[in-house]
Amino acid sequence: MSKLGTLGARLHHGEIGYDFIKNRKIWYGISVLVTITAIVGLAVRGLHMGIEFQGGAVFTTPKNMSVSVATAERYAEDASGHDAIVQKLGDGSMRIQVAGIDTGASDRIKDTLAQDLEVDAEQINAELVGPSWGEQIANKAWQGLGIFMVLMVIYLAIAFEWRMAVAAFIALIHDITITVGIYALVGFEVTPGTVIGLLTILGYSLYDTVVVFDSLKEQTKDITKQTRWTYSEVANRSINSTLVRSVNTTVVALLPVAGLLFIGGGVLGAGMLNDISLSLFVGLAAGAYSSIFIATPLVADLKEREPAMKTLKKRVLAKRAHGAARDESQDAPAAADDAYDDEENAPAVVGSRNQSASRGRGRGRSSGRRR
Repeated sequence: MSKLGTLGARLHHGEIGYDFIKNRKIWYGISVLVTITAIVGLAVRGLHMGIEFQGGAVFTTPKNMSVSVATAERYAEDASGHDAIVQKLGDGSMRIQVAGIDTGASDRIKDTLAQDLEVDAEQINAELVGPSWGEQIANKAWQGLGIFMVLMVIYLAIAFEWRMAVAAFIALIHDITITVGIYALVGFEVTPGTVIGLLTILGYSLYDTVVVFDSLKEQTKDITKQTRWTYSEVANRSINSTLVRSVNTTVVALLPVAGLLFIGGGVLGAGMLNDISLSLFVGLAAGAYSSIFIATPLVADLKEREPAMKTLKKRVLAKRAHGAARDESQDAPAAADDAYDDEENAPAVVGSRNQSASRGRGRGRSSGRRR
């Protein structure tokens, strides 16, 4: 068995483990700090909405263009007076996006670009994109997100309990907020691909959370009938028992997404891959974190407020205190016996020494009759 497999087996059987629940305030603090940073970035920088949401024009140049991306971007910005996004495609052509322009401006920009790029204007394909299409996509996405959240809460409340549903809901909001905030800080363009990525990460994030919740539900059956573990301790064991599985699942999912983000988007310059892969990469990482460090500790906090769990905790702590006192009382007589043996041995040594001395004195002294 590999070292990772051995570690997973030991974690599953409770032989080793890390106390996630005890240090939950640290994880809460980290999440609050990261979330505040994301919200501040979103408020200050805002989201860079794509042309699908703002409206504008998309110009596609002929194949095998010798002009660099930076030069084409400068030409497009000079011709339009707006910021332009230029992407070099695999066949050597370029895709130039200019937001916030109408049909008349599109024709003028097309002619200017043709002169600057030294190509025929007929070879440049121009497409106008209205903001209504992107607005419809955004509205549908919000509707889908709302329906998903409602169904998720209902399902978890029925399959597990309402506290787990609340914890999972908070974890999902946490993941979405961080992902959107990263988009604002990085400055990536928000496109329909971004929306698709955001909706996709919800399933991944919920999957890791449900895995831990299922283990927790199994291990907390009839928990009030025993006095060995509190609810928080059982919750901590559930996290540790599924830790290696959660890490393996996340790593396996992140590897191809990282390939899309850093190779497909960064090296090959495929813009749409950037939009989808960044949301997936950040969302998967945040989802794995929230399922371990946020969702389950929140459930433990909520459950420990129940009267039955408070009573269980008092019984467990009382039994442990009684056991510790009993161990101390068992150790005390052993120490007393040792001390008594020492005292008993000491007089015996002294008495034998005195006796031998007195016998020596008797043998060495002459009797009066002999005189």
